[in-house]
Amino acid sequence: MADRFYRYEDLHRAGVTRHAIRTFLDRRSMTRVSRGVYAPGPDDQLCGLRALFTRLPDGVVLGLWSAAALYGLARPLRPADPVHVMVPAGVVRPRIGTVVCHETALEIGPPVLRHGIPCVPPQRCAVDIARRARRLDGIAVLDAALHRGLTTEADLAQEVLRHGGLRGVLRARELVGLADGRAENAQESHLRIMIIDGGLPAPEPQLVVYDDTGYPVHRLDLGYRERKVGLEYDGRSHLTMDRLAADRARMNWLASDGWDMRYFTAHDLYRSPGLVVATVRTLLT
Repeated sequence: MADRFYRYEDLHRAGVTRHAIRTFLDRRSMTRVSRGVYAPGPDDQLCGLRALFTRLPDGVVLGLWSAAALYGLARPLRPADPVHVMVPAGVVRPRIGTVVCHETALEIGPPVLRHGIPCVPPQRCAVDIARRARRLDGIAVLDAALHRGLTTEADLAQEVLRHGGLRGVLRARELVGLADGRAENAQESHLRIMIIDGGLPAPEPQLVVYDDTGYPVHRLDLGYRERKVGLEYDGRSHLTMDRLAADRARMNWLASDGWDMRYFTAHDLYRSPGLVVATVRTLLT
């Protein structure tokens, strides 16, 4: 969808006064999307980003967490969030209050348009974050990029080679080797990397459990098939009676089939990671 943007100078030349602009803004029939740039209609985050790029030099693209949000690899952008952009070598660094510039000597390559906004390619976005962010966040973004089909393991491996010699590339290379597109959410990725970092074997994501006839009956977030150990992230804040009954039936079936299950919450993962690892170690030994 193409947005219509109007600069203040153009509006002024067309006879639109400052008072009229303020009236339009108050009535939400116009939005100030950037300094001196306006668009018809109520405020829209994507519209604001597209307007921002009318003020940025050619070659500048969205990157890091901002691009990850548009790719669906991180939480959606919020109005107060900074906008992360990648500035190629030799391009004048823009100075705009909401924009965080990351100068890069590494060639960006053809940008990918996401909602009309130029972004670094998804494999570049994932590897950049893996180099710079916490291990938990890096593995979650890499897993999500694979899970959504935005890139492949081969593309990630090739991309991380391009980053050779840059800060954090050793960590990124390790995380790329551990990335698994079967993970369905960030918490599963976090739990898996915690277990690996605790010196334990990597659990299998989305492990399918079969009955005696070979029919798939359940799927676990993480597990060790040989040891019949299952691990689940429980992020639900409340349960309906129907969901509670279904979960109880599932737990009883797994217990009767010899599975040893453990359920972890956000508090366990982010307040007591050592206890999580110790629990899994006990189950395996």
